[in-house]
Amino acid sequence: MDHELRIGLWNVLSISYWDQIEGNKYVHDRGNVQLFSQTLWHNYFKWSFDTIDSFWFEVREKIRRYFFGCEWYEIYDFIEFVSKAYPNEATNEQFRKECNAVLERELSAYRFVGGQITEIAAEEEIAEIEEAQDSSTLLRPVADHLKRALALMADRKSPDYRNSIKESISAVEAMCNLITGNSSATLGSALKELEKKDRVDMHPALKGAFEKLYGYTSNAEGIRHALLKESNLAFEDAKFMLVSCSAFINYLKAKSAKADTKL
Repeated sequence: MDHELRIGLWNVLSISYWDQIEGNKYVHDRGNVQLFSQTLWHNYFKWSFDTIDSFWFEVREKIRRYFFGCEWYEIYDFIEFVSKAYPNEATNEQFRKECNAVLERELSAYRFVGGQITEIAAEEEIAEIEEAQDSSTLLRPVADHLKRALALMADRKSPDYRNSIKESISAVEAMCNLITGNSSATLGSALKELEKKDRVDMHPALKGAFEKLYGYTSNAEGIRHALLKESNLAFEDAKFMLVSCSAFINYLKAKSAKADTKL
């Protein structure tokens, strides 16, 4: 991370969060400022509460010293944490958009995708993943699998590509189960049920492609079988599965809507 990117992200933090709080604001007034400060100290910095200063300008300066002195990957950890910890989701959503603009401007390989910082920079890929995660209560199991897949892949300390792929394909399986009404069907059998019941007008070649992907995740590499040895998977494998499965889920949503299948 070069200095220009670090400054750009700090400026977005300032505009979105720090500048919204008066500098002479007393931190310990049991409001959002106290809650936010305590959340940072307890869950991110892991510092004792008695090191939280009395006024916001002092707290901000302590955060600034950390931000401009930490490792590059800690910057991403920090902005990701803040965007989930601040008690105003509208502000957090705008913050993530502004961060992405800076990340794109400074040619970073990282972007916010669904609340996670990850090495996915293509706007089309980001859009597919975020659309697939934007689900109703009924489709929450699908979104939960995708969010877990993204989190496992985006973990900068110990990414788990194997289980990320498992979660991605499980999201497709969950989507097919909801459409067919059969919660116990595997993806292979669920795809066949979709065809038999005419729930989704799907081209045979596309159905065959996902049957093969399902076979890939069930082969001797052991992606879906936790007791087998770790496979030699990489980021690009997990990314391909996440983006592909997200796009297929969006496709199934659209096809279901055309067939008047209620989800």
